[in-house]
Amino acid sequence: MKPQNLLFLFSDQHSKRALGCYGHPLVKTPNLDALAARGTRFSNAYTNSPICVPARAALATGRYVFETGYWDNGKAYEGSVPSWHHRLASLGQTTTSIGKLHFRSAQDPTGFSDSQIPMNVVGGVGDLLGCLRDGSAVLNKYRGYLQEAGAGDSTYIQYDHDITELTVRWLEDIREQPQEKPWVLFASLVCPHPPIISPQSFYDLYPLNDIDWPRQHDASDRPDHPAINDIRQFLGIPDSLPEDTVRRSMAAYYGLCSYLDNNVGKILQALERNGLSDNTRVLYTSDHGEANGDRGIWGKSNMYEESVGVPMILVGDGVPAGQVIETPVSHVDCFPTITDCVGLDRLDEDDCLRGRSLFDIAGGAEPDRIAFSEFHAAGSRTGVFMLRQGDYKYVHYVDVDYPDTLFDLSSDPDEYRNLVEEAAYREVRATFQQQLAQLCDPAFVNAQARGDQLARIAAAGGRQAVLNGGSFGYTPAPGETPVYS
Repeated sequence: MKPQNLLFLFSDQHSKRALGCYGHPLVKTPNLDALAARGTRFSNAYTNSPICVPARAALATGRYVFETGYWDNGKAYEGSVPSWHHRLASLGQTTTSIGKLHFRSAQDPTGFSDSQIPMNVVGGVGDLLGCLRDGSAVLNKYRGYLQEAGAGDSTYIQYDHDITELTVRWLEDIREQPQEKPWVLFASLVCPHPPIISPQSFYDLYPLNDIDWPRQHDASDRPDHPAINDIRQFLGIPDSLPEDTVRRSMAAYYGLCSYLDNNVGKILQALERNGLSDNTRVLYTSDHGEANGDRGIWGKSNMYEESVGVPMILVGDGVPAGQVIETPVSHVDCFPTITDCVGLDRLDEDDCLRGRSLFDIAGGAEPDRIAFSEFHAAGSRTGVFMLRQGDYKYVHYVDVDYPDTLFDLSSDPDEYRNLVEEAAYREVRATFQQQLAQLCDPAFVNAQARGDQLARIAAAGGRQAVLNGGSFGYTPAPGETPVYS
């Protein structure tokens, strides 16, 4: 495959359910839809952990969370595990990031040759409240996000405006400074992550009466599963919300998705305008999804498709156009994809990588391939492990009081019918259990995560000190001061 540049477009909290090209009848994402039409769309793409910091560490390192120990939003990537940015930089290739990283600190050697307006975790520590996984912590700010949802402005909207402008400028500059080797530009936008406030013009695209009610939102329809109850308790979401609040929140989220798409369009236009399209491939994905009211949840942190599923689109030379690949993929596949794109040879040290190049996967179906995700963070009292293979998705909870789930996504894409106790699916469940055991020891991993989190709580002064410190909610944009409550 011919070595080429890579424009890696990344977003935050963009569920694969919220794009036109992934089948949403209402959400307007014309630029991403057009991008998908030019290349290959992976219909079953997953985050390796449905929360920001661990997901981004897996993306950087090509390794699973249980292998690196970046469990939660209070333990961020700091460069100690080799990343694809390290690999490229060590070979003298320009590797620039613009926007959100959610690493520990700008002073850490994370491998980028240049990082412009980075967003990292607060104070190098992040949010320790999520380490309190005994049910005592409540993120009180989330109810406020829902109450204020609607049209307006926010620091995140302005941050994405700045990221987009800097990305456009970078593409203009690189045109005037040709590189001897292919470059990689990681343009990392922050929308549609909360606050759930959309620019007015994009909010107006979604009349409230046109919006379908969320899946299993009402208490009478909600899955009776302790994992759902735990995350709702942590987020402080009441049992019922006014209909207007639900619809405003959904409309604002969709508006943010369209605002994100608009910024993606500006960047892609700049790529074309500067004569870079012919020798630059494009990759788009997001760190995790968003429930947007489904199961009575707002946010992520669960293994339902709307939360753990992400868009994944690959475009450029050597990539079939207009193709949809159903083979499961995940963020760990991005490391070998990036090195493939720029023409790097595979090294012996790559044997530890969990992924496979998306260029190879785009070449044909792999019905037996598995995608894996795990969760050890805020709002979950127990370790959670997900396996997706073929039509089925299996989720294992370490705590015996938390029933496992098994869904046939071919016949039940909205995950309404848990098959895990049905006799006809015992063999399917047993196969997944064996595959998970071959991958890791869930109980041991759960104990590792809890032990590390308890140690950090102790180092911070103990449980009560962490509770007293509260939470700042979403990470403030550069220049914004965190407000704790």
